[in-house]
Amino acid sequence: MADLKELKRRSKALDPSLRIGKNGLTENGLKEIMILLKKKRLVKIKLLKNCPDPIEDVIERSVNFCSCTLVDKIGLTFCIHK
Repeated sequence: MADLKELKRRSKALDPSLRIGKNGLTENGLKEIMILLKKKRLVKIKLLKNCPDPIEDVIERSVNFCSCTLVDKIGLTFCIHK
């Protein structure tokens, strides 16, 4: 696994690969995260202001479902790595 410090540095330059909006984090959203993690291994996700789910819940569900690690969280944006 890459160094966490290096992953944080790389995550700063990424644009969000997935945006979660008014429907919150759905089953299809979790599947999309899995697909993105298989392709890129480092994924940045942004919650829009109209997302009904708290960011902590979204992060917890994403990390548990995908068996990945949280790299960084800033505001409504977070980055995960597998």
